[in-house]
Amino acid sequence: MTTSMAQLMREQARLIILKALLSQNDERLNSDLLVYELASFGISKDRAWVHGELDYLEDMGAIIVKSIGTVKVAELAQHGHRHLTRQIAIEGVQRPARPGA
Repeated sequence: MTTSMAQLMREQARLIILKALLSQNDERLNSDLLVYELASFGISKDRAWVHGELDYLEDMGAIIVKSIGTVKVAELAQHGHRHLTRQIAIEGVQRPARPGA
């Protein structure tokens, strides 16, 4: 089965979001900041699109999301951390590269 470019972009964006959360001291970021983070990787999408990806990641147990006004704040959950360390694989999220690869 062939994966579409749109699906590949979503899977990569979800991994970028998880990595961005991990890079923060408190493992949290808001959706506005995630728009800029994704744009730095060539994924230029609006906040509504990012909210959809955050909803997906929350449904998969990878993050915890709190809505504050029109912004969503995402926090890395243990399940998402385990994906980043390659202990598990979350469907629909690109696998991180092996360390040193």
